[in-house]
Amino acid sequence: MSVDSARRAPSLEEFRAEAESFVESAAPRADGEHRFDFSEDEDRVTLFRGATEAEAKRACDWQRTVFDAGFGWITGPPEYGGSGLPARYERAYQEVERRYSVPSRSPLGVSLGMVLPTLQHYGTEAAKQRWLRALRRADVVGCQLFSEPGAGSDLASVSTKADRDPATGDWVVTGQKVWTSGAHYSDLGLLLARTSDGERHRNLTAFLVDMHAPGVEVRPLRQMTGGADFNEVFLDGVHVPDENRLGEVDGGWQVALATLMYERGAIGGSTAGGSGLFRLERIIAWLKDMGRTEDPAVRQAFARVHIGLTAAKAMRARAEAAVKAGTTPGPEMSLSKLALTANLAALSDLVATALGPRLLADTGERSTFSWAEFVLGVPGMRLGGGTDEIQRDIIAHRVLGLPKEPGAHSKNRT
Repeated sequence: MSVDSARRAPSLEEFRAEAESFVESAAPRADGEHRFDFSEDEDRVTLFRGATEAEAKRACDWQRTVFDAGFGWITGPPEYGGSGLPARYERAYQEVERRYSVPSRSPLGVSLGMVLPTLQHYGTEAAKQRWLRALRRADVVGCQLFSEPGAGSDLASVSTKADRDPATGDWVVTGQKVWTSGAHYSDLGLLLARTSDGERHRNLTAFLVDMHAPGVEVRPLRQMTGGADFNEVFLDGVHVPDENRLGEVDGGWQVALATLMYERGAIGGSTAGGSGLFRLERIIAWLKDMGRTEDPAVRQAFARVHIGLTAAKAMRARAEAAVKAGTTPGPEMSLSKLALTANLAALSDLVATALGPRLLADTGERSTFSWAEFVLGVPGMRLGGGTDEIQRDIIAHRVLGLPKEPGAHSKNRT
């Protein structure tokens, strides 16, 4: 589909036919023989395996192919390389693509789900022209430089400093970030730094940092699973042009809040059924293959997964409509993150109920013991994107308007 035809707003039927033709020519159909596998690594199903540089390259190559065919930014502004079509066209394309075996885009989750929308909303025109299309086409991959060793979830306490050069008006950044997903294959970092000694929440500024610039050092953090998806990032006198500033000077707190809401929305996006783990037809096929569909306990556990996904899908549609209308994600996006952890817990319970002891010992049966790492990893998802406790606090105070508990800490935490 060309950009010109996108601007003429093809009918949904025409669009779907073009999408089908493109994906059919670019990727093989999903092999029914492997319909019971739930991960690219057929030996295990996992949440925290992390992406290798080779997997990131495959994701980028596929994203470029899709973008060049006109399907890479279906809802995006035409002036930045998008097609400017309604969200229903995006959903139609995703439905088509799921029927084919294509590389996972998970290595681009932070880049497309967090860095890009924050830049689109808060970036200077020069930064948008330089980076938006490049990010969406995966010529550039972004990561998030927020967390620090001494700050934890309290982003208002970050100590990384950005000092303005009075001669040029640009910035020099020094500090350390940690738990940065994908930094080892990223080109651009969304940074939160302290820019003054002013009042808390009013002394921070957000920037885009070239991850290949002099003074940037990335060190992997090896996990107990063997993966190294997270990194430490050290910044030693890194030069950042002022045109890469996001929002106002000392106005970074609002940028950070918006980014976190995009993050929670991106993390929670798979809770509505978009990821392979939550595709109900695959779960049903797997349960049939295991001969477990008649067990009342299994049926009840499956019903809980189905109900959770259905509710999350409706909630997500409302949030996407609000964003499409031009508003930034609000605190209600915390509900998406909570829905994800609840649905993962329900899926974990279903898996454990269906497999029983086969979850704990490797008997050689396909898609049995391979779920063990997934079940063990589910509790960790309660931490990513802000802990579940933080999400509930946000919903209570900012959505429901409930008062804080007497004696509660006065600091506003993310």
